Amino acid sequence: MLSSECVPYAKTGGLADVVGALPKALRQLGHQSMVVLPLYSSIDRVRLKIEPVLSPMGVWMGDRQEWCAVHRADMDGVPVYFIEFEQYFNRWGLYHDAAFRDYADNARRFAFLTRAGLQLCKDLGFKPDIVHAHDWQTALAAAYLKVWHWDDPILGQAASVLTIHNLAYQGVYPATDFAYLGLRWDNFTPDKLEAHGAINFLKGGIVYADAVNTVSPNYARETKAPAGGCGLAPFLNGKGERYRGILNGADYQSWDPAHDLHLPANYDAADLNGKAVCKRKLQQRFGLAESPRVPILGVVSRFVGQKGLDLLAATCDELLRSMQVQLAILGSGEKDLEHYFGGLAARYPGRVGTHIGYDEALSRWITAGSDFFIMPSRYEPCGLNQIYSLRYGTLPIVRATGGLDDTIQQYDETHGTGTGFKFWDPNASALYYTIGWAVSTYYDRPAHHQAMIQQAMAQDFSWERSAADYVRLYEQARAART
Repeated sequence: MLSSECVPYAKTGGLADVVGALPKALRQLGHQSMVVLPLYSSIDRVRLKIEPVLSPMGVWMGDRQEWCAVHRADMDGVPVYFIEFEQYFNRWGLYHDAAFRDYADNARRFAFLTRAGLQLCKDLGFKPDIVHAHDWQTALAAAYLKVWHWDDPILGQAASVLTIHNLAYQGVYPATDFAYLGLRWDNFTPDKLEAHGAINFLKGGIVYADAVNTVSPNYARETKAPAGGCGLAPFLNGKGERYRGILNGADYQSWDPAHDLHLPANYDAADLNGKAVCKRKLQQRFGLAESPRVPILGVVSRFVGQKGLDLLAATCDELLRSMQVQLAILGSGEKDLEHYFGGLAARYPGRVGTHIGYDEALSRWITAGSDFFIMPSRYEPCGLNQIYSLRYGTLPIVRATGGLDDTIQQYDETHGTGTGFKFWDPNASALYYTIGWAVSTYYDRPAHHQAMIQQAMAQDFSWERSAADYVRLYEQARAART
């Protein structure tokens, strides 16, 4: 597996959770795998027990040879290899600087990572059946296998699988970087790697991969339509049966309120007393009025257009004027949203608490201590936070798109069944009225609310089923390769 992120080493989103969990689930099914990542300067080598194993390693790029070192760690029995190359990975952030400006050499950085991962297989003598690339950052692995390694004794029989975690991020870079990639100019064409005069990493990966998937069945359907395909719908449709959606799993060894060491108290579906303690501690942590009866609406999110937090911002004042609720918000991103949410606590003391940034422990406190979890995404390939919140007995309020629609069962007010509250129109009014529906259920139909908590906590999105689906995808890729 080639990836730019993996828990617990480097994370900006759900990609890291998937790459951290899937190889372990495959191992439980009897498959051997290894993961290759960049050795970012932010990774704590000592704490994570990362040791050097190979230096130097030469990697041929299109117009030069680069020299790097390789380090290794153990992730619950799965070997994880790290490519050390300070010129590319000794940076403030994974993809951008402190001002959220993408690094200008990202095309070179991640093309190098991809080629280094393939070279590592050769240097280790690891002969893979599958090279599994994740997102645009390593999508070119499929092209390298077809263009350069088709007759290689180590890599020549490897089939390629590309997982798209978010189609909107495609890795589009100037054609001036193409010589460095080393993929020959006859591949820089509109039916392969070229798009409007630029390089499109993800498009090239889709074209060359033996099989492609995304991270939920509904998102796979959405991306095959022009409106959701972000310009790549024709290429996804061109894969036919070799493009499918596989729902992400949840790592319940990590995300389980009965054993989560980050929480101030543990609990399970049979005894929710610990959840009440988590709620009280969350109120204390955020300076909220301590009241067990007032529902807390939790938010853990990046503040970007995709996540729909501007819809929440547009309705927050009316929400707080008309409903007896509290808000606990954790996130960062677009500066106008940081400014807005960051100032809410001063405007609504005791009712709103905000932390700008990211804190893993605090994210779990919010997931456990809140009564509802808000995810108003304009689109969401899968989403993991809503899956986590189900296990923690915190009912999701989501827009019915992508994996959010796949994983949440709409509340049935007649029978008191369901696991959350869904709305369809991507506007502030729809979000406002859906939150109102959830809050009225909390106050006016408490038996329904408690029954929904039990149904939510009983949901099982473990990786075992999803890993088996990936094995079937691998077999399909191998059949296509031969």
